Amino acid sequence: MQIHVIDAGHFKLDGGAMFGVVPKTIWHKQIPADENNLCSWKMRCLLVNTGQQLILIDSGMGDKQDARWMGFYYRHGDGDLIESIKKAGYSPNEITDVLCTHLHFDHCGGSVKWNTTKDRLELTFPNARYWTHSAHWESAINPNPREKATFLKENILPMQETGALHFTDKAEKTFGDSIELLYANGHTENMIMPKIKQGEKTYLFIADTIPSHAHVPIPYVMGYDIRPLQTMSEKEYLLKQVADNNWTIIFDHDPVHDAAHIHLTEKGYRVADMFNL
Repeated sequence: MQIHVIDAGHFKLDGGAMFGVVPKTIWHKQIPADENNLCSWKMRCLLVNTGQQLILIDSGMGDKQDARWMGFYYRHGDGDLIESIKKAGYSPNEITDVLCTHLHFDHCGGSVKWNTTKDRLELTFPNARYWTHSAHWESAINPNPREKATFLKENILPMQETGALHFTDKAEKTFGDSIELLYANGHTENMIMPKIKQGEKTYLFIADTIPSHAHVPIPYVMGYDIRPLQTMSEKEYLLKQVADNNWTIIFDHDPVHDAAHIHLTEKGYRVADMFNL
């Protein structure tokens, strides 16, 4: 198995929204904000070659939105989904599976693109099966008011219209024995967190349950979460497994660090070390 970190670029979100009830006087020491209280976040994806499948986990926000919409999120940096995949040694046509941890725009937008004449949407990875959880799909196409602005129909409906859409909960051993799919319901309905075993090492792509190293403490929960108390319970459960079994957490939005190990301290679970893969 080979695991590649895929850089889909950076974007900005309000620091208060990203840290919920935690005061800025605390979180800004770890994640600095600009004069508009916006923090820079990476859209980090994974590309996993199992030997039988080439699996892309998440795809960033893409580039098909208009300039006004893009202006809300200040996309920046040198990262690019397709170029990063090519740098890893692959082409978009080789991707066999696209696993969307969830269908918020910054995790699935790159899965769909405009055609060359910009009059029709098409799949960025034409030979791939696109995966999500069936209950999450229902929540995305019939969104609650809290999440409506982040589920964009142009990002998700082409998956269904082209026949590429598949549901992880309706298939067995979707990605073989080396990848187990864990689920969380605090951030959004049935968000997928792939646990990847590579030899003696185990990696957990923990998605938006813990988006950065600064979100490891249990109360540090995003204002975007639909069930923040459940997120706290899920974090505690997952962090115990991570610390007890020496798993590596991979962060989807940490602006600098790909991954970390976790240990239990007198103050609770904390980052033991941070590193890039």
